[in-house]
Amino acid sequence: MNIIPAIDILGGRCVRLYQGDYERTEVFNDNPVDVAKRWVEEGATKLHLVDLDGAKAGQPVNQKTIEAIVKAVDVPVQVGGGLRNYSAVASVLALGVQQAILGTVALERPQLVSNLCQEFPDQIIVGIDARDGKVATKGWLETSEVLATDLARQMAKLKVAAIVYTDIHRDGTLKGPNIEALRELATVVNIPVIASGGVSSITDLLNLLALEPIGVDSAIVGRALYTGDISLTEANQAVGQGRWQDVPPNLGYSAFA
Repeated sequence: MNIIPAIDILGGRCVRLYQGDYERTEVFNDNPVDVAKRWVEEGATKLHLVDLDGAKAGQPVNQKTIEAIVKAVDVPVQVGGGLRNYSAVASVLALGVQQAILGTVALERPQLVSNLCQEFPDQIIVGIDARDGKVATKGWLETSEVLATDLARQMAKLKVAAIVYTDIHRDGTLKGPNIEALRELATVVNIPVIASGGVSSITDLLNLLALEPIGVDSAIVGRALYTGDISLTEANQAVGQGRWQDVPPNLGYSAFA
C-alpha cells in the first residue's frame, strides 16, 4: 500500500482542518514547500495537495505554491481543491501536476468529467467526500442526497483513474478510517480506491492493508504525520513495497544455518 502524505494549503500555509471545518484550523508550517521536501526525504513516493482556499472559492487559488512544490520534488503530485471547470484542471496539470482531483463537479457536471478523462487519460481522479454515506460538496460546506457508492459507480464508468474516498466525520480526528465504508465502496468499482481520513496509527494502516485485494491500494495520511503519531519511514516499512513481512531481516548470518 502506498502512503501518500497530505499537504493542505490555506493562505499559503500548511494546515489541517478538523472534520473539514475552516473555523477549526491548525497551522503546522508556514512553508508548504519545506514540508513537501521533508516527506520526500522520509520516503514519500507521491504527494497529495489540497488547495483549501480553492475549494472554498470554487477556483484554484494557491497555484504558485503548488508549482513551487512540483518543481522542488521529484515524485508525482496529485492536486485537488477548486477544480470545477476545464480551464482550472488544464492549468493545474500544466504546472507539472500528475493528477487532478475533481470533487464537486463529479456530482454536478459528470459530462465534464467524461470529457476530461478522454483528454487527460489516467490524470483525472475523483474525490468522493462523504458525510453519513452521502456526498458532500463545495469544500464540504454542503451535503447532497446522493450516495457515495452510486457516484463511485458512475465515475468508474467514465474511466476516472482512481477514487479518493474521505469520510468527513473521520478526517483530521485521528479516530481511524471508516473501514466498512471503504470496503463497501471498493466492492462496487473496478478502479483503485485511495483511503483518506482518520488514519492515526500503523495499526490503522495494517487494517487498511486488508482491503488491498479489493482495490484500496493507497492511503492519504495527514494529521498523524504532523503530530508524530505516525512515522512515514515506519509506515512504509509496515505496509509499503518491501514491507517488513516481505523482506527477510538482515541478521548478519543465515537464518537457515
